[in-house]
Amino acid sequence: MTSSDTPVDPAAQDPEAVTEGTEGTEGKDAVDAIARQWNAVRPDLDTVPMTAYGRIYRISRAMGDRVEKEYREYGINRGEFDVLATLRRSGDPYTLSPSRLSATLMLTTGGMTGRLDRLERAGLLTRNPDPHDRRGLRITLTERGLGLVDEAVTAGVRVQSAVLGSALTPAEADELNALLRKVLSAHE
Repeated sequence: MTSSDTPVDPAAQDPEAVTEGTEGTEGKDAVDAIARQWNAVRPDLDTVPMTAYGRIYRISRAMGDRVEKEYREYGINRGEFDVLATLRRSGDPYTLSPSRLSATLMLTTGGMTGRLDRLERAGLLTRNPDPHDRRGLRITLTERGLGLVDEAVTAGVRVQSAVLGSALTPAEADELNALLRKVLSAHE
């Protein structure tokens, strides 16, 4: 077979064909099509890391959008959910200092202030003087905030569970988590 007889992969030649005909094909997806394109123009390039991180990114973006839609049903966005969830995970009395909250969420104090303002106006948290530090504040979930974050996290996990369960068995989900934990620990 000569090079002119070699079958041409349409996805490797036509950027518009990247996603055409790839969904629902066992073992093939849009990320595979992108890798084939790279392999056609850069056969020296190892695309395995690109495809792994490409899939992680696409899954994260898609799930983030789906979960964000659930949170909107409760009148909050993802960033506001993160504040409420961090307070909830801290345990009773669901109180943290603004600096601890910012550090946990990896936010600047300026970014945190806007979120806290909105959540306080909505009656989901309060800001009170720190009894142990006259200069400090304590951020606390209200009963309304506690109820809302519990409902929102349940709705978000329900969506994540449905998607994961539609693609993987419980054993496969456990294996995926173990592999992702291994990769993540190498980065942190």
